[in-house]
Order: sequence, then C-alpha cells, then structure tokens
Amino acid sequence: MTDFTSEKMVSLLIQASIWAIIILTVSLLTLGIVVLFLQWYVRRRSKNALPHLRAVRGKGQDFLPVVVGFFHPYCNAGGGGERVLWTGIRALQKRYNFVRCVVYTGDPYVSGEEILRKARQRFNISLPRPVEFVFLKKRSWIEASTYPHFTLLGQSIGSMVLGWEALNCYLPDIFLDTMGYAFTLPLFRYIGGCKVGCYVHYPTISTDMLSRVGGQTVAHNNASFISNSRILSTVKLLYYYLFAVMYGLAGSCAQVVMVNSTWTYGHILSLWRKKDQTFIVYPPCDTKAFLELPIKFGSADADDNEDNSIHSIVSVGQFRPEKDHPLQLRSFHEFLKCKMAKDRHKYKLILVGSCRNQEDSDRVSSLRQLASKFGIKNNVEFALNVSFDKLKSYLAEATIGLHTMWNEHFGIGIVECMASGAIVLAHDSGGPRMDIVIEWDGKPTGFLASDEKSYASAMETIFALSPEERSVILSQCKAQCRQIFRESF
Repeated sequence: MTDFTSEKMVSLLIQASIWAIIILTVSLLTLGIVVLFLQWYVRRRSKNALPHLRAVRGKGQDFLPVVVGFFHPYCNAGGGGERVLWTGIRALQKRYNFVRCVVYTGDPYVSGEEILRKARQRFNISLPRPVEFVFLKKRSWIEASTYPHFTLLGQSIGSMVLGWEALNCYLPDIFLDTMGYAFTLPLFRYIGGCKVGCYVHYPTISTDMLSRVGGQTVAHNNASFISNSRILSTVKLLYYYLFAVMYGLAGSCAQVVMVNSTWTYGHILSLWRKKDQTFIVYPPCDTKAFLELPIKFGSADADDNEDNSIHSIVSVGQFRPEKDHPLQLRSFHEFLKCKMAKDRHKYKLILVGSCRNQEDSDRVSSLRQLASKFGIKNNVEFALNVSFDKLKSYLAEATIGLHTMWNEHFGIGIVECMASGAIVLAHDSGGPRMDIVIEWDGKPTGFLASDEKSYASAMETIFALSPEERSVILSQCKAQCRQIFRESF
C-alpha cells in the first residue's frame, strides 16, 4: 500500500510538473506574442508623428538624426528638476550635432515657445537648437490628488498610462525619464525597443519611508490615523515592501542610471541593484551667476546704528508638502520670541518658490493663515514664480538661506544660497547633510537643524556671528561651489 501510494505521488508530481511547464511555456509564448503585437502597433502609430525629426540632414555627408525623448510631464514647473532637464538638453545639443530632442510634457494650455521662455527667465538657460514638444493629455493620471489612498501605486500605474500615451505619440531612439517615473522604463525598453536611461532626483520609495511607517511616525505621507494604529501601520508597511519590490524590478530596466546625490545613490543601489550602471551626477547649479554677487560680511546683530535695516532669511523651493514650509514659519516664530518687540521688525522671512497648480496655491493660502495665526504676517513675504533676476536680488540681500525638507535628495536652492553669500541653515538629513553642508578644508560651510527649537537656536547663532566668523564660513562656501557644484552636466 505504501509503495503504491509513493508511486502514485511520484506520478502526480510528474504530471503536475509537465502541466506547469506547459502553462509556463504557453504563458511566455502568449506574452511574447502580445509584446510583438504591441511593438508593431506602437511603431505603426508613431511612424508618421513628427516626420521632420527623421529628415536626413547634413553637410557633405547625410546622416540620420538620433532622437532623444525626455519624459518630463511637468517641464514648465520651474523647479530644480526642470533645471536639470533644460541643462541636460543644452549639453546634448552642444556636444552632438546629430541629436534631436523631444520633450513629453503634460502642461496644458501652454505653447512650446512659452515653456522655453520661462526656462530662460527662471534658469537663465537658452538652448542652441529647437526642441520638439509632445503634449500629453492624460497627466491627471499621475496627479497625487487623483489617488487619496494607495497614492504611490496609483501614480505608478498612472505613469504607465501616461507613458503608453507618450509611446503612441512618438517613438524615440533613446528614452530618458527625468522626473522619477520608473514604471515607464520597461514600456519604452521592451515595447518601444528604445535604449532607456533615467535621472533620479528622489526614489519613489526608500528605506527611510519604511522606517517612518514601521516606527509609526506622523508625516505628510503617513497620516496620523495610520500612525496611531498598529494594524494599519503593519498593513501599510507590507504594502510598501511589495511596492518596493515592483519599483526595483521597473528600475532595473534602466541601462544607464544617473542620481543626484550620495543619499539617492545609496537608496537606488539597494532597490535597483545596478551598481555598474549607476552614477552620481550632481544637479547643475548656476553657481557662476550667484558667485558674482557681492558678500555682506557684517554681523546682523551688530550695533551699527542701522535701526531701519532689514535682515532677511530666504527660503527657495516649490510649495510642495514635503518642503515643510510650516516648519519654517514655526521656527521663525520661535526665533522672534527671543527678540524684543522693538527689534522684531528688523527680521524678515521670504519664501521664494513656484506654484505648479491649484494645490500649491492652496498651500500658500494655508501658510499665509498660519503666519497670521502666529502674529508674524508682517515679517513674512511670499515671492511666487519670481524671475531669475529677482531671485538673485533676494539672495544678494539674504543673511540666511533656509531649508527644512526632511531627506531632501540634494538641494539646488541650498547651493544657490551658499554661492550668493548667505549662511545656509538646512535640515540635518539626506543630501544637505551628506553632500552640501559639510566641512570643507576642515572648516564649516553652514548649519544643520531638525526641529523648530534647533532651527530658532541656529538662527540666533548665525545672526550673532562676527564679521570674521562669517567671512570664514562664506569663503569655504565659495570654494566648495567653485570646485564641486558647477553649471555642468
């Protein structure tokens, strides 16, 4: 009986293995057929799109242009990611005369000429040759507001929908994701047959995010009703782990990976596991324009009889939730508590940033209300969507360059503040701690803080610096900007 049962079990295992092989083979063949069909479909759809880019041009010898497509749905947003985009395009155009550039954008009601005009105005970047724009209609699929729950998964699936639209509109030779939508990479590589690469500003998910959820810490992406529940935190942690696996698989499709900082490099390496294809490329910082600004070496608290002089703290960054502008207001309010009533008018917090959409505008309105609640609205200025020249004028007069984002991937605004002669006060985490606000030649280049108390204390310390102490810090900052953070790509 035992032998018979054993023989029967062996027979069943063999049959199950055969069926498993058959099902797997049929599945792979089906998948292959689907991929081949989608490749044919995409090539047929995009065959006649932007035909002038494929025109054979040349002097003396004809050549077929190489078309590089940049996936940047918010190319008109005016943030650091957009500076990287336009600098990257300019670098390619200057170096390779056979390259034609296409930008996939979802910016509605804006012409290509207007987008390039804003890039010149905001970043002082002019392109040597024209750029083609492909205007996508499904950008709402990647809006965070579209997915009140499971936002990471929703936006990632949405990016595939938007990527599919881009793929059908025009098929480039090389595809570069410059906004962090890793799930578009397998689409363009395996369906489009493109060479694919990316520039990663910030990993969609990181081990730090996992630790925050596991530690039940309240944050802009971890609501209090979840952090206060062990069960919900465990469920979210499982969801994050599963998403991290999918994100890693999608990112591993990239053939070349550029990351913007040491912090991002570590997280991408642990998730995508492509060490030989991953490189740190610091974001292009227009340090030349800011290094030309004169430096004020005087102490803000010095008794210089300038009773009417204003000492400003300038923050540079888009009005996004992760930038944590409320922490800036709370810290500034805490700092002003230490000042006598007759001296409070001497200090001003200037929030410089761009608004991408109505959500950003609503955040600005909330910040104005918070400033009124703290009784500091007369000490706070909101400078929205300012020009490059206006930004320079703000930084030229600033005593402190303020930054409060937890785990900022890099921080172009911080570097601009350093180059302009403002003493940097940044969050003690991420790129600022690892790459920017570090010792240079054994001397400090700025200050780090983590909460409103430490920020207020650091503000007090900076304003009390002597001219000699300020001179040492600013000299180190200038040297660091000249040697490391240059306008290059």
